[in-house]
Amino acid sequence: MLHYLGRRASYSVISILGLLTLVFFLTRLTGDPSALYLPLDSTPQARAAFAHLHGLDQPIYIQFWNYLADLLRLDFGESMRQHRSAIEVALEAFPQTLKLAFVAMLLSLSLAIVVGALAAARPRGLFDRIATVVSLAGASAPDFWVAIVAILVFAVGMGVLPTSGTGGWEFWVMPIFVLMLRPFGLLVQVVRGTMLTSLASPYIKTARAKGLPRRVVVFGHALRNSLLPVITVAGDLATGLVNGAVIVESVFGWPGIGKLMIDSIIQRDFAVVQSTILVTATAIFILNILIDLLYAVLDPRVRY
Repeated sequence: MLHYLGRRASYSVISILGLLTLVFFLTRLTGDPSALYLPLDSTPQARAAFAHLHGLDQPIYIQFWNYLADLLRLDFGESMRQHRSAIEVALEAFPQTLKLAFVAMLLSLSLAIVVGALAAARPRGLFDRIATVVSLAGASAPDFWVAIVAILVFAVGMGVLPTSGTGGWEFWVMPIFVLMLRPFGLLVQVVRGTMLTSLASPYIKTARAKGLPRRVVVFGHALRNSLLPVITVAGDLATGLVNGAVIVESVFGWPGIGKLMIDSIIQRDFAVVQSTILVTATAIFILNILIDLLYAVLDPRVRY
C-alpha cells in the first residue's frame, strides 16, 4: 500500500508541475498587467518600474526559472491586486468551493441511491420511466444554461431566491441545485444498472426463495453489493465538482476558488491564477487517493 501511495504521489507531482508550467506560459499570453494596474497616462518609466517590481522585465525563460526556484522555497508569489501572498488568497477562497461541492455531492449521491434502487426494484414501471427521463435530462443539461434559467425563474420571475452572493440558506439553493444536477443524473443510471444486475443474480433468487421481504432483498442485499461501482463513479464526479464549480461560482457570484480563478485571469494577476490551479490540482489528487483507499476498504479483494 505504501509503495502504491508513493507511486501515485510521484505521478501526481509530475502532473501538477506540468500543469503549472502550461499555466505559467498561458497566463503570460493574456497581456501586460501594467495596462490594468497603472493609469492610462502613466509614463514609460512607471511601466518599466512596475514590470521590474514584478519580475516581468526579464526574458520569459528567466521568469520561469525564478518561478520554479520560488516553488522549491514554497514561495508562491504575491497578488498584484491584493498585495499579499497569492497562496493565502487561494486558500481563503477554497473552503467555499469545498463546502459547495461537498453538500452538492452528498445530496446527489443520497438521492441517486434511493431513486436508482426504487427504479430498479420495478423496472419499466411508471417510477422507473420518470426516473430515467429526469436523470437523463439532468445529466445532459449544461450547467451554465440551467443556472441562467434558474436565476430567471426563481430570482427574477418569482423573486423568492437571491441572484448571487452568500449568506443564509436561500443563497445555497440555486448553486447546489445546479451543481448536483449532473452527478445526480449520472449516478441514478449507474445505481439502476448495477441494481438490475444484482437483482438478477442467483443469491438474490435464493433470498427471495427464503421468503425475505422485498425491501430487505432490494436494500439489504442487492443495494449493498451494488455500491462499489457507484463509489467509483461518485469519486470521479466529486473531483469534477471541485474542478467544475468554476461556471456555477461565476454565474452566482459565489466567492469560491473558481470565481477567484476567473477574476484573476481577467485581472492578469498571474501569481493568484497559478496558486488557484495548484490548490485545485492538489485537492483533486488527495481526493483521488482517498477514493482509492475507500474502495480498498469496501472491497477486500482489491490488492494494490
